[in-house]
Amino acid sequence: MISIIIQTLLISVSVAMDAFAVSIGKGLTVSKVRTRDAIKTALWFGGFQALFPLLGYFAASAFSSYVTEFDHWIIFGLLAFIGGNMVHEAFEEPDENARETPQFDWKHMLPLAVACSIDAFAVGVSLAFMQSNVVFAVTCIGVVTGLFSAAGLYIGRVFGSRWQQPSQIAGGVVLILIGVKVLLEHLGIIAF
Repeated sequence: MISIIIQTLLISVSVAMDAFAVSIGKGLTVSKVRTRDAIKTALWFGGFQALFPLLGYFAASAFSSYVTEFDHWIIFGLLAFIGGNMVHEAFEEPDENARETPQFDWKHMLPLAVACSIDAFAVGVSLAFMQSNVVFAVTCIGVVTGLFSAAGLYIGRVFGSRWQQPSQIAGGVVLILIGVKVLLEHLGIIAF
């Protein structure tokens, strides 16, 4: 039970890293972070990060009877892909022309929230094959992402983009390690 809670918390932190990085970027574009903007950011990112894994969970649950023999490979593949993609993106050069605007209305926040949540859909697919309580997992992902996003605004404003790359790399590595752990457990190499 404790390992499932820890695993869920690690997944939540890892999935939150994209939104955290985007929030830092938004924080760089504002002269002052207003409380209402931090709350809007937390709700947009946290809400979508909770919605997308739920959608992924239900999509995978509908087809779980067809894939139970190789579900551990699906979990490993998805988490390794997502984590590897996060690490890869951390090393890409930022596009200077894509500087984000400081607005926090739905026209600016919706595309960012959806873009940051695509990976969470795949995590939801993985949750359908893991021994996880989906309500706890989705709630945890949403709350952690919301908190990280609000904090990211303030951090971006204060510290700049210094921590964006290390946090994205750490999140990717954690997802890869969780995928490896699930695979090794299923293959009987390790037991938790």
